[in-house]
Amino acid sequence: MAYDRAPATGPADRSSDGGPGLAEDRAFGAVRLDLDSDAGLLTVRGDRVATAELRRSPGAPAARHVPVGTRDGGYLRLTVDGRPAHLTPGKGRLTRRSHRVEVIYGGAVYRLLPDSPNGSRLVKEGRRIADFSSDGTGHVWADWHPDVAPPLREDAAIGYTLAAAFGTGAEPAWRLLLQAVLDTVG
Repeated sequence: MAYDRAPATGPADRSSDGGPGLAEDRAFGAVRLDLDSDAGLLTVRGDRVATAELRRSPGAPAARHVPVGTRDGGYLRLTVDGRPAHLTPGKGRLTRRSHRVEVIYGGAVYRLLPDSPNGSRLVKEGRRIADFSSDGTGHVWADWHPDVAPPLREDAAIGYTLAAAFGTGAEPAWRLLLQAVLDTVG
């Protein structure tokens, strides 16, 4: 799986004041990821990437384990190049499936689906177009599938936004249950 290996080019270090992340994407060049977890604001932009903004509503309860602060779609607004997108995050509970995030934009359905402890696949209209991994602090790596002719700038904006805002990967349910049992015994 592409996201389990070291990326060919990785993000630049974030500044100590919580500055932007920067991914070097083979297909899209430099992608800037401005994540302010406290404010619940993520902006993704680049010369060859559509600009996406994900904003958490003021006063919304914030969860520290979610980079953008919530998985409740009622508190989130996503725009891509200024146009609204419909965002439906899963609850992020015991199963990998519960960590999925769905976006409807421009008539297309996108899903970011965890498929390992560290990575997720981006699916557009039922077809896998990329693999993403994230460290939860605004750094994201993408590996676009070579058989996708060529990915669109909106694809990149949505993929990077979902990976940075919600993280990637999820443990399998059996491992989470085992950990919970071990925590109560030990």
